[in-house]
Amino acid sequence: MRSLTLLRHAEASFGDEATPDFDRPLNERGRQAAQAMGRHLADKAAEFERILASPAQRVAETLRGLVAGGWQASDIEFDQAIYHASTAELFDMVRSTGEEVSRLLLVGHNPVIGMLALQLAGDDDNPLRSRLANGYPAGALAEIALDVEHWSHVAPRCGRLLEFTVPKTPRDA
Repeated sequence: MRSLTLLRHAEASFGDEATPDFDRPLNERGRQAAQAMGRHLADKAAEFERILASPAQRVAETLRGLVAGGWQASDIEFDQAIYHASTAELFDMVRSTGEEVSRLLLVGHNPVIGMLALQLAGDDDNPLRSRLANGYPAGALAEIALDVEHWSHVAPRCGRLLEFTVPKTPRDA
């Protein structure tokens, strides 16, 4: 059994015409949401043997926010390919994960993160899947148990959605 957690970066500012999309920072609500998700991960004592992330500014800031919220991250591998990856390319990244890894965290962008989660989650009757199908908000996290022995066997509908958590910030409470 393998576990894949998919995290969409927290809410970013719209920036201005001079700021490239890659360099857009989090807005204040995004910073608060990242810290809230960090508290959530800390409360769960979430640990991952491998963390793959887009190097975009808003992803890097999201990861710093998770740590500021109390989560202790292991080494993070930033991969430029995640920034523009298709769902098929993310599948390939997941499939290439080493066998020593049982828990993988992938941090990236929508709509691809949400599409990957939907394709992996096989249980159409799962109420969490219904929520996920209605949108993957900024800062949201999906944990998927993969019913495979080897990462190379990951395929659509091979997983069970165990968690779909949307960050709550003081403004949302």
